[in-house]
Amino acid sequence: MKVRLADVAVRAGVSEATVSRVLNDKPGVSQATRDKVRSVLDVLGYDDRFLPPAAAGLVGVVVPELSNPVFAALSLVVQTHLARAGYTPVVCSLVPGGVHEADFVRVLVQQKAAGVVFLSGVHANTEADAKPYVDMLRRGLPAVFVNGRMDGVDAPFVSTDDAVAVDLAVEHLVGLGHERIGLAMGPPRYVPSLRKTAAFHDAVRRHLAGVVPAGEVDSLVMYTQFRVDGGESAARALLDRGATAIVCGSDLMALGAVGAARARGLRVPEDVSVVGCDDSPLLDFTDPPLTTVHQDVEAVGTAAARALLAELKGEHPLRGELLVRPHLVVRGSTAAAPAPRAPVARPRRARTR
Repeated sequence: MKVRLADVAVRAGVSEATVSRVLNDKPGVSQATRDKVRSVLDVLGYDDRFLPPAAAGLVGVVVPELSNPVFAALSLVVQTHLARAGYTPVVCSLVPGGVHEADFVRVLVQQKAAGVVFLSGVHANTEADAKPYVDMLRRGLPAVFVNGRMDGVDAPFVSTDDAVAVDLAVEHLVGLGHERIGLAMGPPRYVPSLRKTAAFHDAVRRHLAGVVPAGEVDSLVMYTQFRVDGGESAARALLDRGATAIVCGSDLMALGAVGAARARGLRVPEDVSVVGCDDSPLLDFTDPPLTTVHQDVEAVGTAAARALLAELKGEHPLRGELLVRPHLVVRGSTAAAPAPRAPVARPRRARTR
């Protein structure tokens, strides 16, 4: 009878990845577990002298959605590195009103997956409970978390440096002469939103000291959703408050902000400048090409994959959070601030006797 890695894993009560490490004499497995696996191999008559190359096991890649180009790009980078290391990546995309992150984790645990990478998941929500992650890690499912940080979770975190992203955008707009700059952001319960908002306050204080009173900065921040319609609604409110430039929490929001400005008969960038965040593919081909803060997807995804591979080897070199520096990409959606409009003089009416 042909015996598979899965058969050995089930009998030994371990993952296929663990069986593979024992067979290939890799580190990261206790001596007791090695003895147990070897015992099962003997009982099943598994002759590892003639083993074909085998995948090291399944690894889940959990993403909130794939319609956002940045999530898709991050997922691809992570998958590529895991596949090169011999693992089989399985993409788990959340469905609104359907499958949730916890459901995927439950299945991955049941399937004895080797590990999981969370891209902008529930861990980025400051109102979420850390206990499910803590329980998952205690069950022996290693994990790495991308773009968010949750206290109490003993695992590697990798994020784009949101503070640097906003400071780069504000500094660029101030250099173009803008003084009334607004921030369009997603829900404030998410870590990236909180970090970007704090950085915005700091950047306005440093770059526009004496120009924008500290008490007015809050009125220049609008929280909506990280979507096109969220960017539209935020931009409408910020334009009402006199903003000549808008920094957005995502490229999708920035595209919505451009649409909102045009709906009012304003030109981008002549009347209103717009800056996105992420540098999604194809932004060179939008109208106008979008100035944005580039999230180094390759660096973030590579760091996340390497951190998980280190965890799977039993190494724990990275704890806390690794911040990856972004950079500004200037295109056609930003320009010099428009000159203040002079008040229109109304003709006097002739007096009648």
